[in-house]
Amino acid sequence: MDWRSVRFDWNRARAFLVTAEEGSLSAAARALGMAQPTLGRQVAALETELGVALFERVGRGLVLTPSGLELMEHVRAMGEAASRVSLAASGQSQSVEGTVSITASEVASAHVLPPIVAALRRAEPGIAVEIVATNAVRDLRRREADIALRSPRPTDPELIARQVSAGAATLYATPACLARFGPLERPEDMARAEFIGFEENAPLLEGLNRRGLGLTARNFPVRTANHLVQWELVKRGVGIGVMLTDVGDGEPAVRRAAPWLAPFGFPVWLVAHRELSTSRRVRVVFDFLADALSTRRPPGPPES
Repeated sequence: MDWRSVRFDWNRARAFLVTAEEGSLSAAARALGMAQPTLGRQVAALETELGVALFERVGRGLVLTPSGLELMEHVRAMGEAASRVSLAASGQSQSVEGTVSITASEVASAHVLPPIVAALRRAEPGIAVEIVATNAVRDLRRREADIALRSPRPTDPELIARQVSAGAATLYATPACLARFGPLERPEDMARAEFIGFEENAPLLEGLNRRGLGLTARNFPVRTANHLVQWELVKRGVGIGVMLTDVGDGEPAVRRAAPWLAPFGFPVWLVAHRELSTSRRVRVVFDFLADALSTRRPPGPPES
């Protein structure tokens, strides 16, 4: 390789890459934890080094020029290689001290992880835990989290996954809420009930209708993207909503809205990056989560 032909600084290339991905200097500066003027100087220096314009300003944002688009493909590959170097280096650590980030849905973060993390902290006080509570899928390859708790099985070959349990969810409401709709004894009776929906409600609506409920958008007068807000609305009697069975069955304010309806089952996968799995710190947390989740009470009908 002719090293003399490499005419730019990687830090400047990184500044260009993050700016292109974030769409503005201010957003890129926040992502990198640096001052915006410093970042801007790095991008400008890269343009000077390469002798090309990389961005055009459009409104308050930045748009890649044709030269920037061509360069982006190569710099992104460099960024992924740099990430792999960082992953390999962190994987060499045998220390059980440090931070491990875990991403899970809002419901799992609020109702499933707390007792497990409390037990983990007692067993491994040197490990700090960051919980990323989001319903969006975080990118483990980009180190947006170390470990993820997910329902769909990942297909990325760079990730390792272990199915740790099977989850279930069903419909819940307060007794007063259910009384407003009259007896709900058959699937067709549910068409006169009101439900709490999600922001992207089509999957829930289609899933319920596959069970013969015959619902329309009018059955969902209240919607929210936040699952925890949805659950609070259910507990306040606003409508019928979906919750994990081991959470809903343990909530005294509600009961199953349709006991005759079989719960919705789904697998629970624990996921980590293949290289990160060699890190002792991450491996300890991964195995601890796997053991704890595998021994959770299996979902089933409520106790009589």
